[in-house]
Amino acid sequence: MTQTTSDTERHMTHAPLIRDLRDALDLLAGDAEQLVVTDYPVDPEAELAGVYKRVGAGGTVARPTKRGPAMLFSSVKGYPRSRVLVGLMADRARVARLLGCAPDALGQRMSQALDDAVAPVVLDAAAVAADPSLAPAQEEVYLASEPDFDIRRLLPAPTNTPVDAGPYFCLGLLHGSDPDTGHSDVTIHRICVQGRDELSIFFAPGRHIDAFRAKAEAAGQPLPVTINMGLDPAITIGACFEAPTTLFGYDELQIAGGLRGHAVELVPARTVDQLAIARAEIVIEGEILPGTRVVEDRNTGTGHAMPEFPGYDGPANPCLPLMRVTAVTTRHHPVLHTLVGPGEEHTSLAGIPTEASILHALDAALPGLVTQVYAHTAGGGKLIAVLQVAKRSALDDGRARQAALVALATYHELKNVILVSQDVDVFDTDDVLWAMTTRMVGDLDIITIPGVCGHVLDPSQQPAYDPRLSAKGMTTKTIYDATYPWAMRETFERAQFLDVDPAPWLAAGAPYEPDGQE
Repeated sequence: MTQTTSDTERHMTHAPLIRDLRDALDLLAGDAEQLVVTDYPVDPEAELAGVYKRVGAGGTVARPTKRGPAMLFSSVKGYPRSRVLVGLMADRARVARLLGCAPDALGQRMSQALDDAVAPVVLDAAAVAADPSLAPAQEEVYLASEPDFDIRRLLPAPTNTPVDAGPYFCLGLLHGSDPDTGHSDVTIHRICVQGRDELSIFFAPGRHIDAFRAKAEAAGQPLPVTINMGLDPAITIGACFEAPTTLFGYDELQIAGGLRGHAVELVPARTVDQLAIARAEIVIEGEILPGTRVVEDRNTGTGHAMPEFPGYDGPANPCLPLMRVTAVTTRHHPVLHTLVGPGEEHTSLAGIPTEASILHALDAALPGLVTQVYAHTAGGGKLIAVLQVAKRSALDDGRARQAALVALATYHELKNVILVSQDVDVFDTDDVLWAMTTRMVGDLDIITIPGVCGHVLDPSQQPAYDPRLSAKGMTTKTIYDATYPWAMRETFERAQFLDVDPAPWLAAGAPYEPDGQE
């Protein structure tokens, strides 16, 4: 791997003091390569996403696109009280800056946070009443019981494309509790605005809050939840860990506590028996109704949902749980954080916890073998991972492939694993493809595992594509072993160049002369 920093520097953390989204924006303010603030009016319906597609979405977004700065739109048409932020984590270097580590150490940083977890704390209601500044998320309160309440006019939920099912909250962090045990959890879902006080929620299979919802529904009861938006990025990215790394019963808010070294603060919601994140920009309170379902595109009939991380417009779901909103609380002049579904921000949010989960599992199963993991943006941080292997003996030829199996078992949505040797930079796609081209033979080094559970949003994972499959969300997992055999390591040694600092030559630039004479 190409080393830009020493191992010591990579793992050192100089975490900035960030308690909320505004602290994160303060850290980036003034750096035009990281944050652009614009007051040019923007329409949240398709236009905002169209702008960011060109500026910094990256990822699997249709070209032309690129990686670039985050954008804060301070003039949103029809919403004079709100601002919209997009792309905060759409760059690995920016995420590293926000979390206080080197970009190539983010997986290790997140893995360490699992071991350093700090449980959230609930602020005393009397203390908050005496000092409202403790819970700025409740500076302004809008009750759904008021006749003029309409969430569609209150919050600028963007529509990413002209064929979206409707406006979406794409980074809404649901906070819910197990109705039997009281255990709380947080997850991020696509949430579509369906009416003045109605939201539909798409739960991918296996999500913990959906299990809470099912328990409440079985008892004929609604599930009280809060949707928290505009958060310290450590909270948002920490919430993206999944089982088996964070098992049922694990509150992912602990990970943000581990990243920051202090507990996430919660506050009782105003209208439901649930907690909210005290320093959120926006909180939507309400209940997921039992026995009530809604067609996702009931207001538009487009047949589409929204652009999802694989890069395609997902189909509108015909049967989604419905949430009845009871209140919205906000900070003054709140910032709504959204993302362009297939973009680089999704890669950061999903991929860095994926890397951490795989590293954490491999450190226990095969210590020292895998030195780096990159959940590649081509799979939205979910579907493809590159593992860097440091072989030490001939037996490691087999252990490398075992590491791939551990990775697939650790993160079940992972579809493809590429193994490379330690001299390959996992973050450089050209370098990875070079290894696959010169160190891999198809019938020797490609291993397939058919009929395994994957991810329902990958359009190739369905019986219509592969008739062998019995259900949507199943696929063939593939391991591409592009490591060199231990016995042939000298044959595959890369050409070694003299290590020279080019600075003096670059500083002494001169105009080109055709004949080489002054």
